[in-house]
Amino acid sequence: MKSPEIYLRLTKVFHDVFDDSQIILSATLTASDVDGWDSLNHVRLVLAVQKAFGIKFSASEVGKLSNVGEFVQLIEAKGPKQG
Repeated sequence: MKSPEIYLRLTKVFHDVFDDSQIILSATLTASDVDGWDSLNHVRLVLAVQKAFGIKFSASEVGKLSNVGEFVQLIEAKGPKQG
């Protein structure tokens, strides 16, 4: 799966988790750019992404993420399932 497809699927996850269909993902987007992206919603987001892509992240992998671009790279490296 390539980055553009990941961004499309990830956008749907963000819209669901944050209940905001206006969020537009970019590589430089961070938690401070999204209303409501607090620690609780961060956990919800990680769990939703794992479910949507059929992959698992370690706590250290998640802890190293600083923006959406790094999240996409991690998803791509994990080899998400299709569908």
